[in-house]
Amino acid sequence: MKGDKKVIERLNEALFLELGAVNQYWVHYRLLEDWGYTKLAKKERAESIEEMHHADRLVARIIFLEGHPNLQTLAPLRIGQNVKEVLEADLAGEYDARTAYKKSRDICHEAGDYVSMKLFEELLADEEGHIDFLETQLELLGKIGESKYGQLNADSADEAE
Repeated sequence: MKGDKKVIERLNEALFLELGAVNQYWVHYRLLEDWGYTKLAKKERAESIEEMHHADRLVARIIFLEGHPNLQTLAPLRIGQNVKEVLEADLAGEYDARTAYKKSRDICHEAGDYVSMKLFEELLADEEGHIDFLETQLELLGKIGESKYGQLNADSADEAE
């Protein structure tokens, strides 16, 4: 089915953002694991995999609309140098995605592509969930400090590998 050019462009822009998020979350997962924030690291790993599923859904939709998915470029990574920067970097990426997906949803509606619009609404709901989690973590980190936050996010000695 031949899709609207603007919709395909928006789907590829979303793919650009999701591919960056996959990699950013994965690097953060490995860093956090190395720093001893094993519980938060597991969450970052799960987020990376979720973003990969988002990218897959976008690729499938682009191909269905007879477009060409662009996997050659991805959003620049924002890599944190400590746990606070990791959370802030991830939050910035989620804010970017939320802004883009709201605009994309509207463009899909104008083009009469309600399936792509629904896809953007589903992605938007996921990103808003990520935003809520990250804002909450930053607020908690600010309230209790890095040391206590680290204790909350570390496995006990008998759980450690």
